[in-house]
Amino acid sequence: METRYFYLLRFILAWTDLLIINFCFFLGFYFSSKYWENIDVDFFRENVVICNLLWLVCTGVFGLYSECTIHKLELVYKATWRSVVLHTFVFLTYLFFTSDTSFPKSFFTIFYSLTAFSFIVSRFTGTALQSMLNKNFDIRKVVAVLGMNNGGLKLASYLQKQSSLNFVGFLGEHSSMNRDDIRVPSAIEQLRIASDSGIDEVFISVEPDKINDLTDLIKEGEKQCVRLKFVPDLSALETNFRFDKMGNFTVLCARTEPLENLENRFKKRLFDIIVSSFAIVFVLSWLYPILAILIKIQNPGPVLFKQLRSGRDNKPFWCFKFRSMKMNDASNHLQASLNDDRITSIGKFMRRTSLDEFPQFFNVLFGHMSVIGPRPHMLAHTEQYRKIIDKYMIRQFLKPGISGWAQVNGFRGETKELSKMEERVEHDIWYMENWSVMLDVKVIFFTIINVFKGEENAY
Repeated sequence: METRYFYLLRFILAWTDLLIINFCFFLGFYFSSKYWENIDVDFFRENVVICNLLWLVCTGVFGLYSECTIHKLELVYKATWRSVVLHTFVFLTYLFFTSDTSFPKSFFTIFYSLTAFSFIVSRFTGTALQSMLNKNFDIRKVVAVLGMNNGGLKLASYLQKQSSLNFVGFLGEHSSMNRDDIRVPSAIEQLRIASDSGIDEVFISVEPDKINDLTDLIKEGEKQCVRLKFVPDLSALETNFRFDKMGNFTVLCARTEPLENLENRFKKRLFDIIVSSFAIVFVLSWLYPILAILIKIQNPGPVLFKQLRSGRDNKPFWCFKFRSMKMNDASNHLQASLNDDRITSIGKFMRRTSLDEFPQFFNVLFGHMSVIGPRPHMLAHTEQYRKIIDKYMIRQFLKPGISGWAQVNGFRGETKELSKMEERVEHDIWYMENWSVMLDVKVIFFTIINVFKGEENAY
């Protein structure tokens, strides 16, 4: 919620920070030249502009002056120290490689000591000033919520945390109209009270079946000169909705999917190509011939086992594995189980150490799979589980993975109980809705630990 005060604060903060950087740069140059080592004035002229540009880049990386950050003091503090640390590292690196003479260590020490101290003073002064303005001049926008339903309660909790807003509570807090829904006649009366009480904006938590009542509320709000903001209460639907814009249309999407974003898909694909290429060049290049010989010695047949499995958008693809079983006719519908007599001795070792999955890095390189994602199931199992688990097919929105969030949380291998498969699906959906590159790195890290530690279902 941007107000004039916070809009102005962003510019004041940015200009004040630039003044701090330049003043500390000058003092660092002055004291270093006078008391420690003589620094040519050209050094000051050449690097002060670079110093300022790097500061703007570093603050941009952490969004120090963004609308989202400026409303929360803890975010301002966090973005400030991160920007200072990044600036220190980048500027030090730049000076180290570009200084014609020996690196001016005294300047660097004085400059960043003064900078750190100045930012501490600046931030504490700004905090005290903001507290004083809020207390004595009431600079915040006065807001209230109409509708004490589940959505209204969550909305009120959010508004209370916004330092730019003065949340005064629910309209008609002791009125029966707020307990379950919004009755239009009572709501109109509350808007009149809001106008007389000096409330600037009213947030109305609207349940889906009350959409038709909005016209009357809008008319009354405009009549009373009170701005109304409508927030759909979709909590009863138990789904993480998100809103997208499509031209002039607002589109309500059933789930949050970070990988629907093209930039995120590019990051994940680049990550997959790098990891799979590394695995193929540095591991499979020597592992493949060794395992091929051992597999052939133990049981006649192909080295690789190929099976149609369910891929992204439920499109089948050929999944590769090192063959760990004797040739049999049940592979396409029967999962491996404990003490399965189809598994060869080298197969038991490969399955226990997950070496049998390594050919799937070719699937990743070809684009059929990802390094991390829901494990691909046999077509027969997909058809079976989609009929008895409501949300099962949601996992098919993603590319399947060599390892996944479900697997590192203990849901690997044979699933004898339906509840275990339901929990696996829940973990896969959570991964889809919370994906990040660092989450993929985390899953890889835990997968490697589990391989060395050993897993109960690795058979």
